[in-house]
Amino acid sequence: MKDARVTRRTTRRRAAGHGAVLAAVLTAGLAMAPARAQPPDATPPARARSSDDGRAPVEAASRAELFRAAGERHRVPESVLLAVSYLQSRWDDHGGAPSVDAGYGPMHLTDARATLAGATHHADGDEDPRGDTSRPSLARRETPVDTDRLPAALETLGRAAALTGLPADRLRTDPGANIEGGAALLAAHQRSAGLPPSTDPAQWYGAVAAYSGATEAGAARRFADDVFRLVNTGETRRTDDGTVVTLSPAPVTPDTRQADRLGLDPTTPGADCPRDLGCDWIPAPYRMLSEEPGDFGNHDLSDRPRNQGIDYIVIHDTEATWDTTLALVQDPAYVSWHYSLRSADGHVANHLRVKDVGWHAGNWYVNAKAVGLEHEGFLAQGGQWYTEAMYRTSARLVRHLAEKYDVPLDRAHVIGHDNVPGTVPATVAGMHQDPGPHWDWAHYFDLLGKPFKADGRTGSPLVTVRPDYATHTEPYYCGATPADLCPVHGSASITLRTEPRDDAPLVTDIGIRPTPGTWSVYNHAARVSTGQKYVVAERRGDWTALWYLGRKGWFEDDPRRPKTLPAKGLVAQLRPGLDSAPLYGRAYPEAAAYPADVPVQPLVPLPYTLLPGESYSVGQTVDGEYYHSKTFEPAGHTVVRGALRYHQVQYGHRVMFVRADDVILRSAATMPRVAH
Repeated sequence: MKDARVTRRTTRRRAAGHGAVLAAVLTAGLAMAPARAQPPDATPPARARSSDDGRAPVEAASRAELFRAAGERHRVPESVLLAVSYLQSRWDDHGGAPSVDAGYGPMHLTDARATLAGATHHADGDEDPRGDTSRPSLARRETPVDTDRLPAALETLGRAAALTGLPADRLRTDPGANIEGGAALLAAHQRSAGLPPSTDPAQWYGAVAAYSGATEAGAARRFADDVFRLVNTGETRRTDDGTVVTLSPAPVTPDTRQADRLGLDPTTPGADCPRDLGCDWIPAPYRMLSEEPGDFGNHDLSDRPRNQGIDYIVIHDTEATWDTTLALVQDPAYVSWHYSLRSADGHVANHLRVKDVGWHAGNWYVNAKAVGLEHEGFLAQGGQWYTEAMYRTSARLVRHLAEKYDVPLDRAHVIGHDNVPGTVPATVAGMHQDPGPHWDWAHYFDLLGKPFKADGRTGSPLVTVRPDYATHTEPYYCGATPADLCPVHGSASITLRTEPRDDAPLVTDIGIRPTPGTWSVYNHAARVSTGQKYVVAERRGDWTALWYLGRKGWFEDDPRRPKTLPAKGLVAQLRPGLDSAPLYGRAYPEAAAYPADVPVQPLVPLPYTLLPGESYSVGQTVDGEYYHSKTFEPAGHTVVRGALRYHQVQYGHRVMFVRADDVILRSAATMPRVAH
């Protein structure tokens, strides 16, 4: 939403002139480590801004003034500088914390080598990405980043330091220095293209395309097209320094021929993508690995949606660099997914036809009915945010897929990898946790054209989780112990406690471990996420309890700034007369539905039960289904369908399935109101 308020300025700053503003900013001593999360009972520290020589603090310039001064200094049109930055960071500094691909500040200057050197490796579970318990598990492979072979796109901060003479630490943590570095890079790209500085934004198309870091023509042009689309439409937003930045709309027709000077690689045709995304077709291999009929990789052939409907779009974080990601998906003996998205520029590569089944979600039932999108994000340790360029291309791709394959745009169908359930009890603890609490689901669904809104009556017992991402922070830790706190950053998740008080333990997920959840950024045992729907169990003062994992999970919920929205929809409750009902990670058919030549897949409950008095939101109703695909030749592949019906419920952080015969469904509109 555009903010109509004007940018904060003072008369003194206007009179001082932009050169003086920049000089003040660059001597303001902002080279500080990112603020760290505090324990739950601590007060977050203020970010002091004082001069280096011990004199009185220098008043910081507004974000808008920083862009204006840097543009003038490097002779880059302000509108171009603003639009490039918006596609990187939406003009935010993120408190000096890195993005998931080691980019810093409003201009997303990348410093992968130095950032990775100080990072702790995180192994994201030991799940089998294929998730088919009828076949051998795929062995997990480590994906270390080779810092000796990093592409130039991941080391732009060093070049910015050389161009400006500013130290690397300053470029990481000082937003003024960072914008200065980005402007210097744009000016350098203009010179490298043999183009003179110009006050006309239309003459900067080639430099903008080069700034993307893309080596593919389609990707570089799409990034530049998106930048100039912003120049034409304009944008206004309050940034994380508390001031409003405005990019005023201006009709500009860029000279797109300039991109021809960059010597970019042609885009490989054949991708299933919207034409304007400039996607590459980089196919995943399908081949036999030995003479054994079932020894093949790295995906399964199918004929979706003719033989099976597409129910899910699964959002992943690669936890690997772009080059490593492409190497993994082209390994015939390992994993596969349908699309990869690059962080810096939002470039999309298509690897599988949607008709075929990828090995990515760790649950065969979900894989057989899903499209998988992997978003580049190799900085598992400490990476706090994703680029706007990647959010935007991802949203455009998902809109295309949802329309083409009739996938509802809601959080029961567009899910994170961390929302996929384990298949059987033994796999629950090892399921992956990406994209995690820093994926901004609210912004993503805004881009999808499906913003989360209050669509239920006041006091509805069914609610949609919707904290304010920018201001909602939680004390996550990023390392092995609570002492290694993550940088302070917005979160799309709310952590639940066992009682309505600040010192109560977090909720326990018995499928993960028998003790309470932790504040580890990788532990979602006690978390609900933006867009998910839950049923209110109770309210006490400023505390709200949701039905979660078979108990009440509490969070502080000031009614003046609520973290949930009233929702409409169906709610599942235990059928009267039953003592409990099992929950499942797969909606498989009953044994009688299997033909003689297809092995029966057992209905194995997860270690959770639905008890009397509990209520859970229903995302969809499905008939039992199993895709039998164990041979290289698709002639023997079979879809088994049964009469057994399931409801998908939001039982915990992950979705699960309950048999329809075990529950009754109620409309939230007919249930008693829950007053705040």
